[in-house]
Amino acid sequence: MTRHVIRLDTPAPSFIDSFLLGDGRLGAALRGRPGTEEMDLNLDTLWSGGPGEHGAGPQDAAALAEPGDDDAGVPDVEAPGPVLLTEIRAAIAGGDLARAEQLARRNQSGRWTQAYQPVGRLRWTYATDADGSSYARELDLRDGVARSTHDGVTVETFVSAPAGVLVSRATGAGADGAGTANPEGAVAAVLDTPHPVRTTTTVDGAGRTWTVVTGRAPATCLPGYVDLAEPVAYADDQPEADGSVAAGMGFAVVAVTEAVPGGRRLVVAGATGFRGWDRRPGADVDAIAQTARDQVAAALECRTEDLLAEHVADRRRLVDRVDLDLSASGDDAAAHERAFDLGRHLLVSSSRPGTQAANLQGIWNADARPAWSGNYTTNINLEMAYWPAELLDLAELHTPLLDLARDLAVAGTATARRCYGARGAAVHHNTDLWRFTEPVDGEPQWAAWPSALWWLAHHLVEHVDFAGSGAERAGRTVGAVAVLRAGAAFALDMLVDDGTGTLVVSPSTSPEHRFVLDGGAEVAVGAGAAMDQELVREVLSSYLALAGDDPGEAALAAEARAALPRLREVAVGRAGDLLEWADERRPAEPGHRHVSHLYGAFPGSRITATREPALLEAVRRALALRLANGSGYTGWSQAWILCLAARLRDTALAEHSIDLLLRTLTSASGLDLHPHEDWPEGQVFQIDGNLGVVAGMVELIVQSHDGAVSLLPALPDRWPAGRLTGVRTRGGHRVDVRWSGGHLDAATVTAGDGPLVLEVPERRGPAVVVCGGAAVPTTAVVPAAPGCSRLTFPTRPGAVHSLSFPSR
Repeated sequence: MTRHVIRLDTPAPSFIDSFLLGDGRLGAALRGRPGTEEMDLNLDTLWSGGPGEHGAGPQDAAALAEPGDDDAGVPDVEAPGPVLLTEIRAAIAGGDLARAEQLARRNQSGRWTQAYQPVGRLRWTYATDADGSSYARELDLRDGVARSTHDGVTVETFVSAPAGVLVSRATGAGADGAGTANPEGAVAAVLDTPHPVRTTTTVDGAGRTWTVVTGRAPATCLPGYVDLAEPVAYADDQPEADGSVAAGMGFAVVAVTEAVPGGRRLVVAGATGFRGWDRRPGADVDAIAQTARDQVAAALECRTEDLLAEHVADRRRLVDRVDLDLSASGDDAAAHERAFDLGRHLLVSSSRPGTQAANLQGIWNADARPAWSGNYTTNINLEMAYWPAELLDLAELHTPLLDLARDLAVAGTATARRCYGARGAAVHHNTDLWRFTEPVDGEPQWAAWPSALWWLAHHLVEHVDFAGSGAERAGRTVGAVAVLRAGAAFALDMLVDDGTGTLVVSPSTSPEHRFVLDGGAEVAVGAGAAMDQELVREVLSSYLALAGDDPGEAALAAEARAALPRLREVAVGRAGDLLEWADERRPAEPGHRHVSHLYGAFPGSRITATREPALLEAVRRALALRLANGSGYTGWSQAWILCLAARLRDTALAEHSIDLLLRTLTSASGLDLHPHEDWPEGQVFQIDGNLGVVAGMVELIVQSHDGAVSLLPALPDRWPAGRLTGVRTRGGHRVDVRWSGGHLDAATVTAGDGPLVLEVPERRGPAVVVCGGAAVPTTAVVPAAPGCSRLTFPTRPGAVHSLSFPSR
């Protein structure tokens, strides 16, 4: 097979079958249409709304109240959050969970996040005589280049991070300007956009056709599931002297078409008026357009070959750090390898230092009211998109998420105070460009979850743990502590004594799920849901580990130390399963898509084979129950199951999960799908599953969360031979692994400055470690995972150690 390439023989019939390109800022979804290419364009900072109160539209929660709601004994909707919190906790403690549910509704904001906006669909005619004969298209996942061929034409398209532009070149006998139709001037590119815009088209002295489109994003845009009279509204106010407006930022797209030797070329750039999450955006569209003009003008001075070479070098600098090669394992494994390559391609294309974090759809979106507003959904989707970043040695691509977490630790302080009377910062299940942190209007099972910052803090801790040197680790720790401090302070104020001396989070929900009360009512609000208990344990432990000795943290650290041993442990049910809530409850959806209660096994690392073997078995049983009832029907849900299968070392489940992901939950172009009845295709693209599967595949081969670097912990039977090179582990080590016949052949570890313990399958026999041509003495370490042995040996940062099994 040809590695790193997706090949198809038809154009994309819809957005979900497009090839996606990007540089973290400018995104393009290519349909590959013969003769006239169509590409949906996006800019990572083009969102509706504005900062502060303008970040959520003038929604009226009362207008959306369910008719017949029984509000008897419920405080007024305007009651301050701390007063409501006292009432909610009292209802929970008294066992009146139906009333707690009603009260929780009153602690919502009545508002929603803003929406990620499309720039529009650009149409570029490059071959007026094309009929689509001999058609093929491909996406090079290593170099980030899309190609289509037909009618004697080859079209090559890429988005260059160094140049900040999209470049598309059509060459060959069938291309306009190569002896066929339209040999003189280039046809202008046309942008179809849902926004009110002004378009100007001019031809310069060199015969290039310039199309400049300027406009403004909506001042507010409601989610698609909110049915109000004016869901999308545009402002018509004039910018202030500094070019700013309250809401509805300006944007511009500049597209230039020109004749080049052998055909045509298109160069595109875009810019927005975004100035910062807490600053009024700009709407001086002429100034914004000049930024895009300058980028295009600079690119036009370069040959396409030079722009392409620069782009490819930039890509390979990132992509080539890690390689998974399953080519020796057959066609199924080759498809799995492409899924790995595609996920990494999407991460490199959607997240770069200085850009915004990848949202639900990365940086790609064709709809003014995208599914779930295209926002940042913090109860799984946002985090999953970054699960593989550190593993792939792409820590710099993790930084947009870490920056977002740091912003939210600031923005969420007002929400913690207003909604809970608490210290620290509260962040709920949705956020956006403007760092919205409030509970949205809606059902408590998703809205009444203020725990997002705790989960996001996990990513900053991982960033520290994967650092390769002490200096790097120290620098990363500073940023992590700021978020951990905000998370720990809020966590401490959300804990209450449950009457037995143990501490539980109250109120508490398990993301997007409910349980059934004795009378048949379904509610979400209670105390001590498993995920919240795990998150609080983790954030307090991490805070103490990274900041506990700092005198400036002494007071808060003392509170955290006192609280940690009093935290209620997650519960195990009669069936031996880890319970989602504090006690046995009948789940409203036994096959619910979220597996939040299993957080401690993945992405957390407290529940492992050596630390908590009994709880790990309870995780196994809980997951089996979920799957027996139909869980895993979305791409991201199945990706989470894959990651759990890796941690459970369940190779059969891992293979089944990958099969479902690739055969039923991805589009023709490999994009992860989520069912959505409001879309013509019945499903929408979400980036999370594409990235989650990458993390899961790495963890089948190398893990490092349980105190050791474990090699081949859960190798699938259909991957009998292969290699994984360059993967990063906790402690800052880099690992290469090679195997055949389903057995480990050799490994190479380039040491970081963290402790190094290796775990290998016992059936391999004694391992020999060599460094610098000399054998290195090893020492056995216990305990190890079942069927494995552990060894450690002296090392130093940068030392290269080779592991082999001569007795085989």
